[in-house]
Amino acid sequence: MNAYTPQVGDLVWDEATQRVGRVVDRVGCWQLKPPGGGREWDAHDPLRPATAAERLSAGMAMANARSRGEAP
Repeated sequence: MNAYTPQVGDLVWDEATQRVGRVVDRVGCWQLKPPGGGREWDAHDPLRPATAAERLSAGMAMANARSRGEAP
């Protein structure tokens, strides 16, 4: 059982996709977006709060993508 219930705006770790996402909604399943923006995806439990290292890694990945012109 997963005792953690994310709130809209939380940064969470999606176990299924192995990436960090920001909670934007819950309609049957969780809707997550990359922290820097991008395409939304559906996630199912288990989700957990993203660690500081995971948040930093996601931020660096977005900065690198921006520098390559792959992200806004």
